[in-house]
Amino acid sequence: MKRRAVVMGATAATVGTAVGFGSGARAATPDRRPESMAESTAGTGVRAGASADLVFDPDAYTESTLTIQDTGGVAHEVVYRFYKVASYVAEPVDAAYQSLNVSVPVRIDGTAVDATGAPILLANGIGGYMPSSVADNTGIVASGMGGGTSRQALALAAGYVVVEPGARGRTLVDASGVYYGTAPAVIVDLKAAVRYLKFNKGRVPGDVRRIVSSGVSAGGALSALLGASGDSPLYEPYLKAIGAADTSDAIFAAGAWCPIIDLEHADMAYEWCWGDNPLGGGAQVDPTVSGELRAAYAEHLASLGLRAKGFGALTARNLDAYLLRTHLEPSATRYLAALPDAERAAYLAANPFITWTGGTSGGTSGGGSGGSSGGRAAFSWDGFLTHVGARKKNAPSFDGFTLATPENNLFGTGTTKARHFTLYSLRHESGDSARLDADIPAKLGLMNPMHHLVENLNHNRAKHWWIRLGTKDTDTSLSIAGNLSARLTSLGDDVDTAYYWDAGHGADQDPGAFVEWIGEVSGHRHQGRPQG
Repeated sequence: MKRRAVVMGATAATVGTAVGFGSGARAATPDRRPESMAESTAGTGVRAGASADLVFDPDAYTESTLTIQDTGGVAHEVVYRFYKVASYVAEPVDAAYQSLNVSVPVRIDGTAVDATGAPILLANGIGGYMPSSVADNTGIVASGMGGGTSRQALALAAGYVVVEPGARGRTLVDASGVYYGTAPAVIVDLKAAVRYLKFNKGRVPGDVRRIVSSGVSAGGALSALLGASGDSPLYEPYLKAIGAADTSDAIFAAGAWCPIIDLEHADMAYEWCWGDNPLGGGAQVDPTVSGELRAAYAEHLASLGLRAKGFGALTARNLDAYLLRTHLEPSATRYLAALPDAERAAYLAANPFITWTGGTSGGTSGGGSGGSSGGRAAFSWDGFLTHVGARKKNAPSFDGFTLATPENNLFGTGTTKARHFTLYSLRHESGDSARLDADIPAKLGLMNPMHHLVENLNHNRAKHWWIRLGTKDTDTSLSIAGNLSARLTSLGDDVDTAYYWDAGHGADQDPGAFVEWIGEVSGHRHQGRPQG
């Protein structure tokens, strides 16, 4: 039965509740349905063996009106249908997290919208590999990080279908002390959500062949992993165990903001990048630990076989030059070119490590994409590192010696909250003869997009990629996103990568451009204008 509850005059900042991150242990609530239920779907168009609960009901929605301000400051009135899916799997471990919401525009600024063939933005709200629930939300999450309009609200105003999935996370623990959201639960859940959408082709609004994921930090890593690992058989036992639909989980495109990936090599990468930078209080990290990890990164880079135009094979010797010329100097150039002349001159005076060559006048009167001054920024790697200043994390940054990091918890198992996942940290604590637990190597592969792009190249990966991060983001190494971008580019994929100058972790300075990009790569004509 259709249910309509119209909310007039709401703003993007006030409508919709924020995605919930579970902060502590939560008891599992298994929802095991009898196998006989599948038999009742005969004649309904549902594939044999599938639960009736996986059938999307196109008539079960509420209808609301939302005022969405685009990145240019223009307000758009959007009438949309909001669907709540109790669970996207037939046998949820915890339906409070394994659920999703679907938002479908029906009118934008008074004009009717047909979203039947629109791309679908799958926007995860995962941070820190923590559990994420949308079960209590009553509308689309309309406010983004920093209080601006959310990426998904902008997509809704462009006429796209928006899906917000929940997922299990590392801190979930049941009454018997068993952790049920550690690796690989979170990526299995996101894959199951994709499968739910594809299983319901023709019932769920939107084009299930044009699913675009998005996420930030750990959510960005998972978005990249979802794009890289489409239809990999490695996940099949996990998907089957929770009653995921028996169909494809490959997606069309992936948007990843500051993706923290390649966790088993992340400590090495961090020391290669930020090893000489002090901690916030001014102290240096242990030079022996930092030096050993940095030295090990060279071997890892060689194993990746990365190449980049103008640089050939990327190694520990030229990776800094690659990052400078390909990402960092262009980022500074865009930033400085967009400044008025006086502000640019003041910034350069305060940051003499930058050499500004070319057009010394003609700057814009304020903001914009820049480039009108005709200048170019150049600087050294050492100068850039000094400019960034303090590093955020100690050494090792991810596989901590004391098992206190989020990533240690991510690789917990059973009643064991946290485990080492690198030999370096394990042997530092337990001796040179220590061995990783037998299941760790496979779980690392399940959680690392590079595994599906290098060692086990996946031809069913997404072919369109949007990668963003800030140049002052010391939550991980700047080489992590650079390596991902280089590998995807060498594979021939469509890759749009940009670093935001002087921005920190979680920055998103061009959300409207991302929405436009979705329209371009999917071939869908925009029906709204959320861009600036």
